[in-house]
Amino acid sequence: MILIYAEEKIYDEMPAEQLAGVMAAYAALEADMLKAGVLLSGAELAPVRTARTVRIRRNQTHFTDGPFAETKEALGGYFLVDCESMEEALKWAARCPSALDGSIEVRPLMAPPPEA
Repeated sequence: MILIYAEEKIYDEMPAEQLAGVMAAYAALEADMLKAGVLLSGAELAPVRTARTVRIRRNQTHFTDGPFAETKEALGGYFLVDCESMEEALKWAARCPSALDGSIEVRPLMAPPPEA
């Protein structure tokens, strides 16, 4: 899974023309992933201000607004890809426009447990 982290403030303050360029770069990346047959799923997430976090401590449920940790960068979207290797996934991740001002995490999914 390619997890896309960026500072939302950068995109909120970005001139419309520049933001359109970033979105076009993402659209091109998505099209290339589809053409290569590696893209299984992907989505942009709503802004962090719409998020809620759930924690259970001492048998009490707590709900808070926003992300789970104090951070400038937040998870903004993802691509679920089916690649032959981590190296291939990293090559796709390096093409994410947010790598220029945020960070891109690449993490394998856990294998399902063997059937009994």
